[in-house]
Amino acid sequence: MMDRVWRIELADEAATRALADDIAEFLRAGDLVTLSGDLGAGKTTFARALLRRLADDPELETPSPTFTLMQVYDTPRFPVVHADLYRVRDPGELVELGWNEASEGALVIVEWAERAGGELAADRLDIALATDASRGPAFRRADIRGHGAMAARLAQTRGAKAVLERSGWRHAERTRLQGDASSRAYDLLRRPNGETAILMISPPRPDGPVIKNGKSYSALVHLAENIGPFVAIDEGLRTLGLSAPAIHAVDLEHGFAVLENFGSDAVVNDAGPIADRYLEAVNVLAFLHNRDLPDTLPLGEGQYAIPTYDLDALLTETELLLDWYAPHIAGVSFASGARAKLENAWRAALAEKKTWCLRDYHSPNLLWLENRPGLRRVGLLDFQDCVLGPAAYDVVSLAQDARVNVSDELELKLLGGYALARKRVFPDFDMAAFAASYAVMGAQRASKIIGIFARLDRRDNKPAYLKHLPRVIGYLNKNLRHPALRELKDWFDQNLPKLVSEV
Repeated sequence: MMDRVWRIELADEAATRALADDIAEFLRAGDLVTLSGDLGAGKTTFARALLRRLADDPELETPSPTFTLMQVYDTPRFPVVHADLYRVRDPGELVELGWNEASEGALVIVEWAERAGGELAADRLDIALATDASRGPAFRRADIRGHGAMAARLAQTRGAKAVLERSGWRHAERTRLQGDASSRAYDLLRRPNGETAILMISPPRPDGPVIKNGKSYSALVHLAENIGPFVAIDEGLRTLGLSAPAIHAVDLEHGFAVLENFGSDAVVNDAGPIADRYLEAVNVLAFLHNRDLPDTLPLGEGQYAIPTYDLDALLTETELLLDWYAPHIAGVSFASGARAKLENAWRAALAEKKTWCLRDYHSPNLLWLENRPGLRRVGLLDFQDCVLGPAAYDVVSLAQDARVNVSDELELKLLGGYALARKRVFPDFDMAAFAASYAVMGAQRASKIIGIFARLDRRDNKPAYLKHLPRVIGYLNKNLRHPALRELKDWFDQNLPKLVSEV
């Protein structure tokens, strides 16, 4: 556990600028940063460094606001107000200065903040600077405290700094990579010599609202709520000789890891899936499924138990279609009776021996590592939600990729290649039974994704995912044609006929 006060020794002005860079990483519009310390302690020096970092302009003119009281800057990220309240005698003076109007929607940096009285927000970052003559004229000490909501964000910044230090990437250039539908973020780290790595930012997520059986959605479907599962599964895959990223350093408490960078050579191109790469990716799955894999893995000083993709989890995911797609896109709502019939149909279909189910085994999470041998050419990412589930689930994720069109011909090649790889180890591998499971898990996954894409549009204001709906609806229809899903097909025909006619 970190101390509440983050004390940093700043040997010179360069160290002060580096601290300003660290702080700038997590500041947002509406935040408040207060600077305190005696005259000459370095408040204005720090404020200037912070302003130049936010403005992305190392030569930015930043005059002291001692006499004007406030300076306003338009930066690429948000407006910034730099205030010096040394000459303020009564907090009421701030109203006359237009304080509220200037600070609305802006980052506010305040020197001599104690003179503002109750005008400053309770959620803030306090930075107290002090000199120490025994350490030389350039030395400063900074004591940093986060109050309210800023406390957690400060802890994250400290975690990132610490893990970058341990990994040897502290002074690398950081560039935020484009995000996806998850709550995680990634920074590309680049050294002057061109070497790169990835900073994974995956802070612990608070549990969401209870939706069923006293549990949140993430608890019901076993989504990773911290970085621990990623680390455990990563090491498990690497132990098996597969290409998961090497972890250079990790902070399990705050959710940071510095990872090997696999580059950007994908398993798809502008024309769609690259067949040879998809075939190698399905061989990776056969390699895994031909093994008796452990259900617990080492994690730190303890063990991580891989959760089971149980019936409650699978059913909860299928309900996303009813909760989001049906009312918001199809314009249909279902009473408890219709829902119960659908659940019973799923219960009859969902049952199979369990293995590692990486769960998001599709094109965005697979990279091609041309210079590695055999199966190691497939770089694996985004497996933190791994569960003990049906072998068919990951095969479906690949062969019925929600983001790109997989032709019927390639899908059959993938299934054939998978079956041959399984039969080499288990000659009695039952392809007919696997095909039935494949259809069931394909329908389950398609139902889930249809609901998720509708939810991303309606709840999260991310309509771009709707363009994939026709493809996934097509997969749902294809899977419902299997005899093992006759009862489910009947339910969709009766209750969502338009959905199962869209191909």
